[in-house]
Amino acid sequence: MVIATVFLAIIGMSAGLALGTQHDDLLKNAADSGQAPAPVPSDGSATSAAPGRKACPEKMQETSRRLGFSDQLTLVLQVRTEDTGLVVWICQDAGAKLFYQANRGGEQGEWVEGKTALFLENVSQSGDTFVASAKDGATFTVDHSDLRIVKKDGEEEEHPVEVQ
Repeated sequence: MVIATVFLAIIGMSAGLALGTQHDDLLKNAADSGQAPAPVPSDGSATSAAPGRKACPEKMQETSRRLGFSDQLTLVLQVRTEDTGLVVWICQDAGAKLFYQANRGGEQGEWVEGKTALFLENVSQSGDTFVASAKDGATFTVDHSDLRIVKKDGEEEEHPVEVQ
């Protein structure tokens, strides 16, 4: 019993030392750069957007984390369709991987993935145009003027958008 207690105390001290060193390094790097460090939560995930970039909606962040992506997503493009009110976000992680999120009613609307919301990780970019592909073969092409949807049966929709 005593050996187990000593062993656990050593593990606890080691973890505390490692976390304290990481915190000191963050403070030192922030002081060297003249910027305040971003807070780091206990689970190690990022909490804020890259400097100068807006974070994507929290519900999108939650979906991303649930699917195994741990990086904070920052906004690249946000548009609202003029005819339906659908909001589309194109976001990227720290490694520049692009993600597509759409939700009827925007951030304030009901957000149910697969019903009112759609999150896609297969996004490519060509200039100012982003193309997201769903597993069923549907494609979603969005730019500063239109959202074009080609459904799996080939039916096409086009919606004018307003950049948000």
